[in-house]
Amino acid sequence: MKEIRITKNEENQRLDKFLLKYMNKASKAFIYKLLRKKRIKFNGKKAEGNELLQEGDSLLLYLSEETMTSFMEQKVIAEAKRHFAVIYEDDDVLAVAKPAGLLTHPEKSEDNDTLIDQVLFYLYQKGQYAPSLQSSFTPALCNRLDRNTSGIILAGKTLKGVQGLNEAIRNRQVDKYYLTLVKGEVKDSGEISAFLSKDEGKNQVRISDEAGIDGKQSITRYRPLAYSKGYTLLEIYLVTGKTHQIRAHMQAMGHPVVGDRKYGDPKVNQEFRQEYGLANQFLHGARLVFSDTSGSLAYLKGTRLLAPLPKVFQEIAEDIFGEDVRLD
Repeated sequence: MKEIRITKNEENQRLDKFLLKYMNKASKAFIYKLLRKKRIKFNGKKAEGNELLQEGDSLLLYLSEETMTSFMEQKVIAEAKRHFAVIYEDDDVLAVAKPAGLLTHPEKSEDNDTLIDQVLFYLYQKGQYAPSLQSSFTPALCNRLDRNTSGIILAGKTLKGVQGLNEAIRNRQVDKYYLTLVKGEVKDSGEISAFLSKDEGKNQVRISDEAGIDGKQSITRYRPLAYSKGYTLLEIYLVTGKTHQIRAHMQAMGHPVVGDRKYGDPKVNQEFRQEYGLANQFLHGARLVFSDTSGSLAYLKGTRLLAPLPKVFQEIAEDIFGEDVRLD
């Protein structure tokens, strides 16, 4: 028999969800079999699986140590050199500036040193994450950016942080603003509303005015900050956040993002590569605003996070629009 005492970092989740994380090699069928056979007790009573855990709750697992060990895979923290900048941090939430070229999460088994690897190692070094003591919880990133897009990523350091951030993003209480340089001069603000469907083979999205079979509605608002010499610096506000949304919408407008190898203008991209050494799209997640957070993250309401433009973007913007160009 093994007793588990629920800690602050494990509360506010269903008992069955907790068990699947705690015994991370066990199947759902195995967990529910244990519950049916009364091999798990919750605060001294038969566990059903749908109980909401709170700090101090007791779980009794009537299993041998050998059986428990066979269903638990030890988490390993890989050493990862930090390439992100910390722009905000408290006990539950971490906000970082991801550089372009860095994967948010591994896409293949051989991918390593990704942003999540770096964040976990950063928290491990600070003594704020110990996998040997927190077998049922791992800090997590709560939003994502394409590999070649730079900008702000939010991470939950605790379960409270992860749940709060995910809820705020799901309820659209976190406003996301981007800066992008596009071909052509856009002189008026506007909004694009279209349906996006993804071509998995090409890892590319298509735009349509109709939903179709797999189309997902996407809405982008844009505002020109400066235009000159055949280019425009736009501030983008994402009403929705779909894969490649900004890049596909800008292409559909006839104003592709500079440096975008998938949706952009090859000739323009080559010119900027030769002139400035621009190796990726000029697209930056510059600002996040917690507009109306409630619950456990109510204290963040009104918080405004800024990620400075990468040096090459700053150089390009000042060269085209002048040093007094507004970038926030």
